[in-house]
Amino acid sequence: MDNRFKMYLVLAVVVAFTLGLAASGWALYFSGLPAAAPLDKQDIIPGAPAFFEQPNNLQRPGLGPNTIAELVEKAGQAVVKIDTYTETRRSRQQDFFFNDPFFRQFFGESPFSPEPQVQRGMGSGFIISSDGYILTNQHVVQGASKIEVKVVGRDDVYVAELVGSDYDLDLAVLKINAKGLPTLVLGDVDEVRVGDWVVAIGNPYGMDHTVTVGVVSYKGRKVTVEDRRFEDLLQTDASINPGNSGGPLLNLKGEVIGINNAMNAQAQGIGFAIPASTVQNVLKDLIEKGKVVRPWMGVYLQEITPQLAEYFGLKTPEGVLIADVVQGGPAHKAGLRRGDVVLEIGGKKLKDTDQLIKAIQSTPIGGKVVLLVHRENSTRYVTVVIEEKGQAR
Repeated sequence: MDNRFKMYLVLAVVVAFTLGLAASGWALYFSGLPAAAPLDKQDIIPGAPAFFEQPNNLQRPGLGPNTIAELVEKAGQAVVKIDTYTETRRSRQQDFFFNDPFFRQFFGESPFSPEPQVQRGMGSGFIISSDGYILTNQHVVQGASKIEVKVVGRDDVYVAELVGSDYDLDLAVLKINAKGLPTLVLGDVDEVRVGDWVVAIGNPYGMDHTVTVGVVSYKGRKVTVEDRRFEDLLQTDASINPGNSGGPLLNLKGEVIGINNAMNAQAQGIGFAIPASTVQNVLKDLIEKGKVVRPWMGVYLQEITPQLAEYFGLKTPEGVLIADVVQGGPAHKAGLRRGDVVLEIGGKKLKDTDQLIKAIQSTPIGGKVVLLVHRENSTRYVTVVIEEKGQAR
């Protein structure tokens, strides 16, 4: 055998042996690594985000797989079903016909005289005190001659008393004779952000305790529903259908941030709720006085435009125009007139009608407000005594 050939053969054996040891060493190295050791994301995809190896991080903080179910299991106990019964009256033509003396003289009492018909309605509500106070919408119980409440886990059907209501705010408080009831608390609407998760619980179309989930789509929405004008509603894409009215809109803490009260029939996935802050401001009045006490000045207001400012001789388009004055109201008694421009209230300049309205609403009944009024190219101070709306004479 050639010496050169023997040298190549020995070299090949040595190289093969060396590579074998190296491969075994690397195998032993990797086999010794902990099984759960994660790979560096840069070894997978350069620039990959931190959650690449951990898909669970995609979940929003605070929203786990059981969050909604656990919230509903607890909060749903305080959501009630409300059934209403309203007697409908006969028409004037029917009353005239069946009460006409001529008809009675010849035919007597008609066996076909129509009996009052009873219409049944339904809605939702939630318990705010363990002794039976319930919050719902005014339109749910409007005109009802009888209100029944069904509480989860109780066989009894409770007949409810209407404690107080307000048409404009669409709020009502009921009371049932029961003790030890589960309750919900009102949350802080100021902490609510657009995009926050919300849960609606109610009885749409009579289907008890239906749960829908969505987000807050908008805060402070101005909406007109029939003849009610709402200035500060929460908008949500959580489904709200007939029967949901009066039920709670909950945050992920299980707190009530709104009272579901309206649905936009022309759009899909748009619902509205009265913010809890509105309820907190009037709840005491509803329970103790049966109504919302509103401070009132008795004027119709209009914004000042540049054109109106020029017409009334104002240097800048600021202040609020009194478009009309209610006869016998506080403003009329104080001598205010149509065409007056209110420049200040309590020494503070007015920029729009909302500012004046809020200032009046924060004044107690019987309190006085001092207005700086522009009239006929001159200014004067006028003192107005605030009265309760609906009680002025």
